[in-house]
Amino acid sequence: MSEIGLGQRMEKLMGALAARNHRKPWQALALAALLVVVGGFFARKLSLSSDLVGLLPKSFPSVQDLEKLKKRFGGQGYLVVVGMNADADKLKQFADDMAPKLGQLSEVRYVNYKRSDAFFEERVLYYAELEDLQGLQKQLDDRITWEKQRANPLFVELEDAPPPSIGFEDFKHKLEQKLFLRRGSEEQAVAKDPYYLDPEEKMVVLMLKPKGNSADLGYAKKVVSQVDEFLKQQDLSKYGPGFQTALSGTFKKKIDHQALITNDLAQASSIALVLLLLYLGFHFRSVLSVAFAVLPVLGGLAWTYGFVGLFYGQVNLLTGFLGAVLGGLGVEHGIHLLGRYTTLRSEGKDSLEAVREAFSHTGFSALISAVVAALTFLSLSISEFAAFHEFGIIAAVGMLVSIASYVLILPALLGLAAKWGWTPREHVGSAGPMAMLARWLPRSYRGVAIVVGVGLVALISQAWNVSFNYDGSKLESMELPSVRLDRRMDKILGHSQSPVVVVTDSPTMEREVVRQLKERKAQKGKDSTIDFVRSQEDLVPDKQEEKAAVLHAIHDKLAKLDPERLPKDVQAHWPTYLKMTQAQTFGQKDLPEAMRHELEGLDGNRSGVVLVYASINLADGYGTRRFTKEVRGMKLPDGSQVSAAGEALIVADILDMVAQEGPRILAAAVLSVLVAMWVTLGKLRTALICMLPTLLSVAGLVGLMAILGIQFNYLNLVVLPVLVGTTVDAGVHLIQRLSEPDSDFISVYAETGRAITGGLLTSAIGFLALAIAQHPGLNSIGNVANLGFGVNILIVLLGFPSLLLLVERWRRKHGPTAPAKEA
Repeated sequence: MSEIGLGQRMEKLMGALAARNHRKPWQALALAALLVVVGGFFARKLSLSSDLVGLLPKSFPSVQDLEKLKKRFGGQGYLVVVGMNADADKLKQFADDMAPKLGQLSEVRYVNYKRSDAFFEERVLYYAELEDLQGLQKQLDDRITWEKQRANPLFVELEDAPPPSIGFEDFKHKLEQKLFLRRGSEEQAVAKDPYYLDPEEKMVVLMLKPKGNSADLGYAKKVVSQVDEFLKQQDLSKYGPGFQTALSGTFKKKIDHQALITNDLAQASSIALVLLLLYLGFHFRSVLSVAFAVLPVLGGLAWTYGFVGLFYGQVNLLTGFLGAVLGGLGVEHGIHLLGRYTTLRSEGKDSLEAVREAFSHTGFSALISAVVAALTFLSLSISEFAAFHEFGIIAAVGMLVSIASYVLILPALLGLAAKWGWTPREHVGSAGPMAMLARWLPRSYRGVAIVVGVGLVALISQAWNVSFNYDGSKLESMELPSVRLDRRMDKILGHSQSPVVVVTDSPTMEREVVRQLKERKAQKGKDSTIDFVRSQEDLVPDKQEEKAAVLHAIHDKLAKLDPERLPKDVQAHWPTYLKMTQAQTFGQKDLPEAMRHELEGLDGNRSGVVLVYASINLADGYGTRRFTKEVRGMKLPDGSQVSAAGEALIVADILDMVAQEGPRILAAAVLSVLVAMWVTLGKLRTALICMLPTLLSVAGLVGLMAILGIQFNYLNLVVLPVLVGTTVDAGVHLIQRLSEPDSDFISVYAETGRAITGGLLTSAIGFLALAIAQHPGLNSIGNVANLGFGVNILIVLLGFPSLLLLVERWRRKHGPTAPAKEA
């Protein structure tokens, strides 16, 4: 049996199914209602997950490392309590009052509200190498000898040489930099205060470490609510009339982002529905026709989300807005089917015959479009990135379910309406913008083809200049109070709240990891993305007894010097030097409580963790990818490897994955569409012709983005394969109708062009709702998609028909049936 025969059989089957549902509408609608109830049952507990960790396969080392980290060390990040709008003394009082009480809450492990710098500044000389301390001792010996010589009245100086330098301050400064007790000139003034305090901003910060993980949004809400309720019960008036508290940090930001996305998705769905209803009312000029177009879509969405609830249980950042998108795409079938049904009724056919013919031909074209779109979406399922993978599968199911819903529900609704005497509003083919355009194009197609062709060449020539945005902060809403507050805290803390962590199994392994990380930092110098490394083993220096003997000897020598004879800058620090050289040896139990907590596991014991702080903003994906390379793949003496773990590494993996998979997914989408259309349409040439507007639209979109300065990101990159799947049906409908016997361009273009325009507009409506979302990631998806639909509608309504007219005129002139030229 030929492929054309297969297509004919499918046409008859669709027409027969539609006719049966038209004759027995109550049975069809009862089945549809049952499926809606089942879908609603499975979809009732669907939730939204905005956690990036869940978007990578569990087989990824970064995910496995993070899970290991959670078990040993707990979740990353803090819940931050900020006191604001009071003088420095009141802010300190607030911190002193609240820290012990907050630390007693059931969900809080500890509270860090003071720096540990004073402890380390007093003992900083223990972090010097023993040889360097002995060198410092020799410098002091030389200076004491020099002082004694000049104290001798018989001494005659033969040369005017400067006194030997003690070098104490430079020595101390280098050690402080090594320990990162000072964060640079801008932060030094703030860092001198032991509190996390900024007098200028009138802010004090208390960092709470919860017992659970911020990725668990249920737990995050629990701990945030507990702290929020606690603060509401406190009498804060004693800290000043304008005093306020606020929450920020990882836990609070995740909840706020979740709420923002949920609100955006709900708003997008509502706006999309309203816009769809308004457009359909304008398109059909009939309330019943609007209902006929929308009800199958709503039924299909209920079935689709039942599938999502059954197999996934939640939606992610991308799949969450599929309702708005699938609604727009699904209504497109209704516009084509109802438009064809209305035309056939106006030609005198009864309702049953009009349904049978509309679903046989236009319905078959809709089936081809749905199958092609489903295959396009399925190309996304080859991605290991869960956002793309799940989007592809759910969208593919949604497209197939949508056409099945129309075959089941629409003929039944039309059957009931016909029994009750309803007739569709007739659309006059010779009137309206599409009819005017249909009469104008055959006269002006050459000029239109040239203008559109030149414009496309200009756009496509710029496509190579489009760039990819690796800055993750551009996909976060900076308008959230917790995010704005988090930015203001950067100056106070001086470093990231969320370092990446290397989990080790022994002190020896811990020391080796620290050594390798510091070595990597030293090798890269200023190009290193590592700010500093911290571990308990590293914070307790070795050879302390030997160093203590040298320090005590240095102290005795310092005491012999006359401070009045020393330079004034040295005199100012003299008491500090004497105190530092008297410092006693110390162990891990002597470390400041805040520091110990920071390096402890969930069980309160040493957990063998190494904290690695980045010197760059980890929201910058490009810098994060560099940072990731520095903190991964450390080879140990036993041949094993360890890597740092943290959400920054998850983001880096996502960016790398999307960058690598993007071209492959797009190629798979185009190839799957081509093969599907070749099989269903029967000819490769026809399939290529139908695909031409889509391919030109995608290339033109990329060029337009480059011109407008719009960048791709790991979210809006999904738009390219989506456009391939959702715009190809325009060419299918136009070619299929023009290939029918006795068809003429003007009547076919007027009818089909109107349906194509309506279909593209309704497809764009779902994305248009995202374009006004507050979340920048969702917003970028909407903007890029609607630019693509805009380019496509110009090509489909002007460029593609003009090309078809050019080919058709050329065939008439040069084909076998062309009239012979006169001799």
